[in-house]
Amino acid sequence: MNSNVKTGLIIAISVILLFVLSLFITSAPTGVDNSVRFGILTLLPPLVAIALAFITKETILSLFIGVFVGEFMISVNDLNIVASAINAFLAMGSQIIGCMADPWNAGIILQCLLIGGVIQLITKMGGAKALADALAKRADTPRKAQLITEFLGLCVFFDDYANSLIVGPIMRPVMDKLKVSREKLAFVVDATAAPVAGIAIISTWIGLEISLITQGFSSIGMKVSGFGIFLQTIPFRFYNILILVFIVMTAVTLYEFGPMKKAEQKARKRKASDPVKSLEATSFDDVKPVEGIKLSVWNAIIPIGTLIIGALIAFYWSGYTTILGGEDQALITLMKTSPLSFSGIFEALSASDASVALFQAALLASIVGVLMAVLQRIMTIEEAISEWVGGMKTIVITGVILLLAWSLGGVIGDLGTADYLVGVLKGAIPVFILPTLIFILGAIISFATGTSYGTMSILMPLTIPLAWAVNPEMGFVIVCTSGVLTGAIFGDHCSPISDTTILSSMGTSCDHIAHVSTQMYYALYVAAITIVFGYIPAGFGISWYISIPICIVVMFIGLRLLGEKVDFDGIEDEDVEEAA
Repeated sequence: MNSNVKTGLIIAISVILLFVLSLFITSAPTGVDNSVRFGILTLLPPLVAIALAFITKETILSLFIGVFVGEFMISVNDLNIVASAINAFLAMGSQIIGCMADPWNAGIILQCLLIGGVIQLITKMGGAKALADALAKRADTPRKAQLITEFLGLCVFFDDYANSLIVGPIMRPVMDKLKVSREKLAFVVDATAAPVAGIAIISTWIGLEISLITQGFSSIGMKVSGFGIFLQTIPFRFYNILILVFIVMTAVTLYEFGPMKKAEQKARKRKASDPVKSLEATSFDDVKPVEGIKLSVWNAIIPIGTLIIGALIAFYWSGYTTILGGEDQALITLMKTSPLSFSGIFEALSASDASVALFQAALLASIVGVLMAVLQRIMTIEEAISEWVGGMKTIVITGVILLLAWSLGGVIGDLGTADYLVGVLKGAIPVFILPTLIFILGAIISFATGTSYGTMSILMPLTIPLAWAVNPEMGFVIVCTSGVLTGAIFGDHCSPISDTTILSSMGTSCDHIAHVSTQMYYALYVAAITIVFGYIPAGFGISWYISIPICIVVMFIGLRLLGEKVDFDGIEDEDVEEAA
């Protein structure tokens, strides 16, 4: 078919679809909440974005169209689709600018840019290659490499964004040498980001989680320790726990299934000396160390260590100053009398502004990286700054994707998508199935909106009163509370429009849609076991220390039945030696 004819056909179909959409909307009731007015159509923008992402493999285009469809729906007043489209385009511009102007979003984009600059500096100074070579001596097999990647992910427990941007670039060259696919690396990095930060007792997540729990119990007239309830939910965070165990299983057995098996088989066939092609625009693969320099792991350890330690200090200071400037006299007294006690550190980190703290830490690490390059005479200050800026340029595409993802989240909020889903699924239900339905509802909302924070904020105020009304036992309410927190993380983990999924793709230089499509099968597999052998039994009152071992056994048996060992038979000896 002629390209002009194809373009004309696409335009014609699009106009017809917009007209039909306008027809549906104009016939809907007015003067009511958007979730009621649009009904099932509130699901259209996220579904369009997600479907197009898989069909076209173009993340930016898919997100752009998803945002436009949402704004078009809000802009429709009559059947004049031209006027509605113009208004939608103008509203879309305002939505994107509003997302960029948000202090939290701006901080995330800036810290991503700065970390990109740090990564490029480390690479040019030879630190990345030296660290990769050092890790390769210990991670001399695919099993060890995957386990070390998970261990590093557990070490960067305090923030999911930092995890994705630190662990991926460190382990990428090691995995490439050992012929482990970028898709598998991205999965391990992503699975140790939000699932770890969500259950860590000191992280950038815990402040939101605890505040939502406290508010939820306050709504039913109960004053509880939010932190205490949070700790009691951890054993019932089945998905978070099982996905970490699943990583170990696949790493040790080398069994894979679904698209991940194909990706691993393709990676195994590659010669160790062959470069790995990155399909994503955001890649540091082409950056090489300055010629003739002596490689040193300290050129990586010091800037990365500065980033991690600086982030922890910045988290603490941010929360410390926030508490002292607040009105909670108990917390102020704690900060003044025992600022470095466990409680003091915990409260400070819970009250911190993660986006600002990570930006400050990334800026400090950038300064340290530039100084190291100059003092070691590896580069002049002009060259070092130029490389730092060059590293930031590689992250620009990620910033665009994040802005569009946030904009889609904003328009979804305006349409009332989450409220519609809650209204549809919160009807009369059996008591034992409530934890499972809450988990599924959290997963659906989080997947459709790309945000676990937003999902938790929407569901928690509804879940605790509902669970208490259905079964006024604290243990049951705790299980339902864990369903909110875990379901939100599972949906966020799968969603192609999630910021952590996007950052995991970027940090590992893996094609974004390839990462999503390979990870999806594993996440759904673990989620299915979470439901059948975790939340359904928990709804009947079965203890977690019975459910979790059963889940692990079933997960292992299923992996052996569904999967196939992707070993290293047939690799030439020289390739093995080079990989080691």
